[in-house]
Parts: sequence; structure tokens; C-alpha cells
Amino acid sequence: MSEFTLQNAVVVDGSGRTEGLRDVVVADGRVAAIGAELDVRGEAIDCRGAWLGPGFVDVHTHLREPGQEWKEDIATGSRAAAAGGYTAVVAMPNTDPAIDSGHLARYVADRGRQVGLVDVVPSGCITAGREGAKLAHLDELCDAGVVMFTDDGDTVADAGLLRRAMEYIAERDGVVVQHCVDAGLAAGGQVHEGEISSRLGMAGVPSEAEEIVIARDLALVRLTGVRYHAQHVSTAGAVALIAAAKAEGLPVTAEVTPHHLFFDHSYVADSNPLYKMMPPLRAPADVEAVRQGLRSGVIDVVATDHAPHADHEKDHAWEEAPFGVIGLEWAAAVVNTVMSLPPEDLFKVLSTVPAHIAGIPDQGRLEVGGPANLVVFDPEAATATSGTVSRSSNAPYLGLELRGAVIHTVYGGRFTVRDAGLVELLRTAG
Repeated sequence: MSEFTLQNAVVVDGSGRTEGLRDVVVADGRVAAIGAELDVRGEAIDCRGAWLGPGFVDVHTHLREPGQEWKEDIATGSRAAAAGGYTAVVAMPNTDPAIDSGHLARYVADRGRQVGLVDVVPSGCITAGREGAKLAHLDELCDAGVVMFTDDGDTVADAGLLRRAMEYIAERDGVVVQHCVDAGLAAGGQVHEGEISSRLGMAGVPSEAEEIVIARDLALVRLTGVRYHAQHVSTAGAVALIAAAKAEGLPVTAEVTPHHLFFDHSYVADSNPLYKMMPPLRAPADVEAVRQGLRSGVIDVVATDHAPHADHEKDHAWEEAPFGVIGLEWAAAVVNTVMSLPPEDLFKVLSTVPAHIAGIPDQGRLEVGGPANLVVFDPEAATATSGTVSRSSNAPYLGLELRGAVIHTVYGGRFTVRDAGLVELLRTAG
């Protein structure tokens, strides 16, 4: 394998930000050295002005394979992830068939290895077929290496069934991951319930649809002791519930999406389906609450909820278009633009903590002797949002000016992105 030296970067390693500029030597797929003014091994690559840290990790990605490859597949989704600085993604199980048994989880992981651009880590369903009636093959999924369990796209409504799942998953040290939207309260809802929904004459999704699910689930966490992760937190009330749970010492983590950090419900006023997602874009006060939740650590990570839909699916009137947007390629730039986090905090919410939650040992760390899964991010460079390498283009970011750009992504010691351009590798065939 090739050797190269990344020079003159602000390096963020496992202990936080390293003061001053440092070099990182990569050889044989691993980090060979970290230090100031190191002897160059292989090619010297100047990274002055950029931050260098462990590759980003997304705990909430929809890759659509198997069964919906016209939207996205593991190859195209992996390309989008690499372009965004990711070296690992957790693939959601709401595929066709749903990932509710061990052989399906192994298929997703194997396809990710065949593509070879990022670690593709399968999550597994909580209920069989995501139908909410009986438990999925949790034992098989655990044996296949699954750590995160979710019926994402649907909430597990039956509290008794969810309790049994939590008890089993707690025994196997897994994580219950909840799509926090009460189906009854959200039924027919198209946008956030508030001023904009009234003006448009659309049925709204109240904040309580999210908060009731979280409150119930936290009661079950107290009962079972399971590790619990709340997806796409979007309301001030939800942030308060999670803050209280953490103060109580419950094993709870939470995520916010880039789009819930960036946009509020005013963006839906012209009924452009590119802004249609679930949970919906919320009021400005909610946006400020999730931003402050991320700053304070109440919200642990940024997760993209990358949800591809083909153009012919999104190109409908608002009410007929599906929920969901893509965002892997621009997540870091969105966070940098909105939050202006210091480098250690940017890598904390996009890399180290997501890797820890998902239990991915070769990700989220930068240390001598460790795997060379790295990203070089320039916080002042402009990110072009004129197109996407995803199979779908349902992105609300296209055409915006964002601050910050992924310059290089290194996965397993190989460049997948070099000089802000995707590197096509032979293993991406198929």
C-alpha cells in the first residue's frame, strides 16, 4: 500500500485538539506517526489551513439496498458518504426486504466491503418486517454483529413489545434507536403544526408527536436499563426531556440532522417538496433549541438521515411527495456554517461520539498504529453545491453557499477523496 505524509494540519486526535500544526504519516493502511515537522515518507501533501481528524461516522443513513436501488444503492451511497468525509455509515434497515434477520444484515455488510469506500455497518429491525407486531430475529442480528436496532421510518408503538425488545437488546449490549414520531398525532400531517401550516391550509405535525414518544421511551429505559438513542431530535421540548434524562443518569444519546440545524418551517412556505421531511422543519425557537442542545452536549451527534428519493418521486405536489432529503455530502459544511464549532467539537459530533455509539472499533479515533480512516476539512473553503454523486438529488442544499469543504478523505490508508474530488477505485465496480 502507498505511503504519504499529510503536513501542516491542525490535528484532532483521541485526546482532543493538538496544539500547533502537525504532520500525519500514513503507511500500510495505518497511522505511522503524528508529530511536528516529521520526516516525509512517500508523497508530501500540504494541508495548511485545514483540520485533520478521524473520518466522519454517520449513525443514520438510508442506502436503500436491497430492494429500492432506483433511489440509491450501497455503491452510490458510499460514494456520497466518501465525498462528505465519511469513512463509516450505519445503514438503516427499512429496505425491501427489511433487515430483520442475520443473513440480510450480513448481505449489507458484505456489499459494503465489496464497494470498499466506507465501512457500511448494518442496523437491524426491532420488529419483524418493521410491522410492529412481533420481534425481529434479534438473536440472529446480534450474532451478525448488529449493535443498533430500529424500525426507523416507523415508531414501535406497542410499549409491551418494545419493553421485551429493550430487555433482550440490553442483555446483548445493543442500542435501541427510536424514530420519535407518534403515528396517531402525526397522521395526515405534512408540515410543522404552527403558523405556516395554518397559512398553507395543511395538516400539521405537533411537537408533542415527538415528545410523547421520547417521554414514554425514557420510562422504559428506566425499567430496562437499555442504551437508548433518539433519532432526528427537532423540538425544544424533546431537548428538555433528553437533558433531564441525562441529568438523571439514564444511558441516553440523541442526534440532530443537518437540515434541522439549518432550516426552519418558513422554508416550506412555497411548498417545494425538497423541504419535506419527517419530522418536519420546526419553528425558529426549536431550531435554536437544537443548536444549543448540540453545543451543550445534550444532543450528542449530527446524523444525516440521508434519505434518497428519485426525481420522479419527489416531483409531485407537496402532499403526494415522499418525506426525506439527502445530505451526506454537505453535512460537515452545514454544521460548520451554522455552528462554527472549534475543530475538537466538530470531530466530536461527527466522528468520535458517533463511532462510540455505533460500536465501530476502527472508526472515530486517530492514533499511531491505528487504522488510517481520516478526513481533512478546510473550515474556510467554500463548498460547491451544484450537484451530487448520489443517485438521487432531493437535496435542499443545492444552490446554497456553505462554508467549509472536505479536501481529502482517507479510508483504510487509501484516498477516496483527493483535492476535493472523488477518487474512483476499482473496487467500486458493481
